[in-house]
Amino acid sequence: MRLTRPMLAVAGAAAVLALTGCGSGGDTHKVPPTATGSLESLAAEVKCKPNMQTDADEIRQAICKNTDGKFILATFATDRGQREWINDAKDYGGYYLVGRKWVAVGDNGVVKALRGTLGGDVELGTDHHAHAHSG
Repeated sequence: MRLTRPMLAVAGAAAVLALTGCGSGGDTHKVPPTATGSLESLAAEVKCKPNMQTDADEIRQAICKNTDGKFILATFATDRGQREWINDAKDYGGYYLVGRKWVAVGDNGVVKALRGTLGGDVELGTDHHAHAHSG
């Protein structure tokens, strides 16, 4: 059976979710219900003071830092705007914690830690290391 690109993406995401969702040795971290709210309320949940980068009607985006590390936190006016932003941003790689009209972007460890507080689903960006072009 030949796997198409979308099927591979879904299979890869399922593998990541399986890995991040399971603990070992009795370590059973439950993922809380997905948080909702303003950028400020989400930032307060994870104990960071947001450094606002974009404050517009469609998107609010800030750089946050807490004891788990540095990450980007963004909130969106619409589900469609959120999905378009994520799809564009994934070209840059990284780990994305996705909630209802919000996303947090950081390295794997930070996203895992944030998920323990905010809930949400983990999505992976594209790894371009294998796609280097010369020219």
